Amino acid sequence: MTLREGQRVRLATDIGLADAVARPAGAVVGFLSLAAGAEGTVERVEGQRPPGHAVLEYERLRSLLGDYGHTMPAESRKRLEEEVTALEPEWTAFQEAGSRITVRVCFDNGFVLDGAHEEVLAPA
Repeated sequence: MTLREGQRVRLATDIGLADAVARPAGAVVGFLSLAAGAEGTVERVEGQRPPGHAVLEYERLRSLLGDYGHTMPAESRKRLEEEVTALEPEWTAFQEAGSRITVRVCFDNGFVLDGAHEEVLAPA
């Protein structure tokens, strides 16, 4: 589905908004969620969600290794290579996700959902 600004949408799945709320005695009262079926209007459509910290760190360390790895002491280069290898799964997952469209939706009940993936929304 291609979303556009001003389009009416419906939430296709429940979204938890807060963790369980507990009373001082320790008993869980409940949690806050936005129910599937809530309708709203798309305010903003954006391209790919910004990369997370691990992805940015992978890019930074990979660049550092490519640019200066040949000048580093062997032990430092080995440690840097290990750090890059440890971050590679996050990088791979980010690349496999491809270009994901995210949106900001203002729901009729006043809630605003920002950075939502388009697959959790359906046309209203």
